[in-house]
Amino acid sequence: MKTVQISLNSIDKVKAFVNEITKFDYDFDLVSGRYVIDAKSIMGIFSLDLSKPIDLNIHAEEGIEDILKVLAPYMI
Repeated sequence: MKTVQISLNSIDKVKAFVNEITKFDYDFDLVSGRYVIDAKSIMGIFSLDLSKPIDLNIHAEEGIEDILKVLAPYMI
């Protein structure tokens, strides 16, 4: 598992982010405080405080480099 910090501070960013990560068969969790939600859930993402950076847990054994390339525009 790898953890990175991302910023999803606009509706367009959230939509684009979900579209990008749904292409991968791995599990992604967003962690904000004590809340953990599925990163592939748009409704779940909007339940978080998007004004602050959010931790993204990537549950992948291989291919992390490819995932990080796709996530580069959202990473802090």
